[in-house]
Amino acid sequence: MRRTILFPLAAAGCLAFAAPAFAQGYGYAAPNDPMAARGRQNYGGGFIELLMTGRDPSPRGGVVYNRPGGYAYGQGVRVPAGPGVDPFEAARQQQPGRRMAALGEPVEPRQGVQHIVDPRFLKQEVAYDGPHKPGTIIIDTPQRFLFLVQPGGRALRYGIGVGRPGFSWAGMKTVSRKAEWPSWTPPAEMLKRRPDLPRFMEGGPANPLGARALYLGSSLYRIHGTNEPNTIGQAVSSGCIRMTNDDVVDLYGRVRVGAKVLVI
Repeated sequence: MRRTILFPLAAAGCLAFAAPAFAQGYGYAAPNDPMAARGRQNYGGGFIELLMTGRDPSPRGGVVYNRPGGYAYGQGVRVPAGPGVDPFEAARQQQPGRRMAALGEPVEPRQGVQHIVDPRFLKQEVAYDGPHKPGTIIIDTPQRFLFLVQPGGRALRYGIGVGRPGFSWAGMKTVSRKAEWPSWTPPAEMLKRRPDLPRFMEGGPANPLGARALYLGSSLYRIHGTNEPNTIGQAVSSGCIRMTNDDVVDLYGRVRVGAKVLVI
């Protein structure tokens, strides 16, 4: 007796019904779809109706089986126009641009870093065995340090900011004047480079000369504070020597007018 095999036909029937059903479920109707022409039939609801028709049988359309992320059966598929947004790239795009103080251009604000100073530029006492007398200031431009010679072979070392390339200098000067919360009048040469600068600025926390200034001879150079302490250790100025406001206040109280200043 010849045995009839029904399983392949049943499997073929599942594939025949399932293919258009899934296409319909994703918002796509195949051309000349025979299942679409037959209309809606009652398959008893639940998973069987979903499998056979692609329709969500729940009254409010809230039940979805094996739904891919972001999609619901019976709704159209919206394909993204391109790859997803990289959250790390988006964060990088939101970060402020690089500071342009070294080029004498406006500086963008950078909240959260304005009070950060590299620990190696913090004030400390060090050994000194050079020939200069106590009270002498020695400015080591390449290393970004200012030394105030002390008695007993010691010196106080402070971190500083120095002149950017083309504005650094060397020589011997004297402290000709001292000022607390100095005002600032940009020289004509600086105004040519930066016509946006004010012609005069009263002393105060917003003044770029900071809390104290020690004027060097008859030159335009000064040792002064700064409201941008994160620039300590960098070559960013127009030739002046800048210190944190805390350090320049400390130095100011220790140095007298007439003190020698050696810049190397």
